[in-house]
Amino acid sequence: MAGTLDLDACAREPIHIPGSIQPHGHLLAVEADSLRLVCASAEAETVLNRPPAEAFGLPVDRLIDAGSLVSLVRGLRAAPAEPVQLDILHLRGGGDFQAIAHRTGDLVILELEELAPTGVGTLEALYPQMREGIRRMQAAHDFDALLAITAEEVRSLTGFDRVLIYRFDEQWNGTVIAEDGNGNLPSYRGLRFPASDIPQQARRLYALNRLRLIADARYQPVPILSDRRGAPPLDLSFSVLRSVSPVHLEYMRNMGTPASMSISVMDGDRLWGLISCHNAEPRQVSFAVRTACDLLGQVLSSQMIALERALDADHRIRSKSTQARLLAHMAAAEHFIDGLGEDREDLLGLVNADGAAILFDGHCRLIGRTPPQEVVEAIAAELAGQGIKDLFASHQLPLEIPAAAGMERTASGLLAISISQLHPSYLLWFRPEIVQTIDWAGDPSKPLDSSGRLSPRNSFEAWKETVRGQSLPWRHGEIEAAGDFRNAIVSIVLRKAEEMAALNEELRRSNGELAAFSYSVSHDLRAPFRHVTSYAELLRSRAADKLNERERHYLDSIIEAASSAGRLVDGLLHFSQLGRTTLARVEVDVGRLVEEVRHLLEPDLQGRDVRWTVHPLPGVNGDPTMLRLVVQNLLSNAIKYTRDRVAPEIEVGCRTTADAHEFYVRDNGRGFDMAYAGKLFGVFQRLHREEEFEGIGIGLANVRRIVERHGGRVWAEGRLDHGATFHFSLPRSATAESR
Repeated sequence: MAGTLDLDACAREPIHIPGSIQPHGHLLAVEADSLRLVCASAEAETVLNRPPAEAFGLPVDRLIDAGSLVSLVRGLRAAPAEPVQLDILHLRGGGDFQAIAHRTGDLVILELEELAPTGVGTLEALYPQMREGIRRMQAAHDFDALLAITAEEVRSLTGFDRVLIYRFDEQWNGTVIAEDGNGNLPSYRGLRFPASDIPQQARRLYALNRLRLIADARYQPVPILSDRRGAPPLDLSFSVLRSVSPVHLEYMRNMGTPASMSISVMDGDRLWGLISCHNAEPRQVSFAVRTACDLLGQVLSSQMIALERALDADHRIRSKSTQARLLAHMAAAEHFIDGLGEDREDLLGLVNADGAAILFDGHCRLIGRTPPQEVVEAIAAELAGQGIKDLFASHQLPLEIPAAAGMERTASGLLAISISQLHPSYLLWFRPEIVQTIDWAGDPSKPLDSSGRLSPRNSFEAWKETVRGQSLPWRHGEIEAAGDFRNAIVSIVLRKAEEMAALNEELRRSNGELAAFSYSVSHDLRAPFRHVTSYAELLRSRAADKLNERERHYLDSIIEAASSAGRLVDGLLHFSQLGRTTLARVEVDVGRLVEEVRHLLEPDLQGRDVRWTVHPLPGVNGDPTMLRLVVQNLLSNAIKYTRDRVAPEIEVGCRTTADAHEFYVRDNGRGFDMAYAGKLFGVFQRLHREEEFEGIGIGLANVRRIVERHGGRVWAEGRLDHGATFHFSLPRSATAESR
């Protein structure tokens, strides 16, 4: 039979309706209302005292010759969905049978399983041993001790040669994590079994029916006969005698374990693992013993959950304390996000990582062992491209994020949280590769033998596999801590964003009022200053000969002061108008603009031989009139502050980044002290005396206002008597690239 099977067929096999049972008992199916027999195993004549074909249609109490039939009938009418033992039937013809029943649809299935002469028939007889076993399990204070005690107690109850506790991983491979044996069978502790050993439909059945016994893997299945023509096959999902797949029987024979029993260990609704019992010879254990083992399996499940919850609670308390310290650092920092990286140990210890990266507001800060910055930024870009807006966890990152390829030593594992709902900003934690050697019970990649025949396992000797590119998996508590921390950070970011929005709105309103006030004041002051200048000049032209030298000096001072005040007012008016004028954006050739301004400023050179270096400049999208004013102010300043140089030099160039064009104007002129750089772009701010260099101190303020209105920024670098460089950036435009 096994030679005709393949893996896919095995995975599709309807193992819950095999149409046969194991031969160490008999199966009867009766109608739930009338208790009339409709199905029976082929060898049930032993308990029916007639061939099954002659028994169909008769009520079960007229078919079985035993005592306690009244209680048996009462139990059948109240049978639950899962198997329960109703009684021990003593047939008058000889033999004791365990009467086990459960309901399926409109039928009740009664299974009469032979009770071995030495078998314990009731839970009452097992109670003292069970009580002691449960007490020992509940006293275990760690996971390993709990598993070891469970394996010992199950083997003590069942008498099997070997008891394994087998845990499934995320891919449904199973690893033996605890074992108790008497030496009759080899140890499998630490070995891993591939997911194909227990197909998906078998795992579903294990989760549904927690107990299964195969008393002798060499058995011949006993078919089930039916009197229900056209009815679907009998569902044996909860049957204790259900026949198993021939592939599994071959698997057992290859393993050298003719008898096996399994108890499912559940974590809620999920199949966590199995308690798997093996014997070197056929062995049958009573239903009472199996029920006791099922109870131990449930105690194991509850104790595991209790231990894991205790560990999670402890981790949660520690992580909350760590989070509180990190948040305190953030609150104390001038820029709150900078405070996040101040305590390296807490930031990494929160999730037990080796490295971290903070990407926020266009900046990237690396902490501990991480990939290079460009790789970190590429990983963050891929997370943003995948739409990760909350949390991402992986212990095999190079397989999931192409940007991490080759970064196994620092970034085999990644736990990432988004720390802004407004921008693609992330906090990333990294773990390095942990090279693992896995001991498989046979080569998991070779389920077929040399002839192409399905061979579940011909050899169970350890087969070693080295696994690379993976980190330690992130524990549930670590992922939960990261999620809680994200919520706290996002709340801070949103609160700061709301505060900034409110401040910006207030600033926008204040700026509007200030601009209106400046315009009004400067506009209204122009006429008085002009009148003062005009009347003073008129007085000087008509009465100069009547004034003495000191009086003429006073009059000249009035004219000069009024003219200077007028120029300041004109500058202020121009400055305020720049903030009110609508930008007329077009594509601007900055190189051509520089040449036009150079030509315009030639009279300012006063015959000096300036060495110009103008590099190729890209085009931008902007207001040409305003950008001309920017270039004119910067070149005019460069000409003015190099006039006392023997060999004046002016250089104009640009550096292009991913987001902006950064233009600069460099000269070898008077320069400035960087300690006063913050004053350069303020209104009416000057770093040189007017006697040395003329001007009213508003040109660079105009430059800043124009550039900022275009979405850019300005800055300057210089040294006194060693020249200066003025920079301004403008956002890149896809249609205004350099040709």
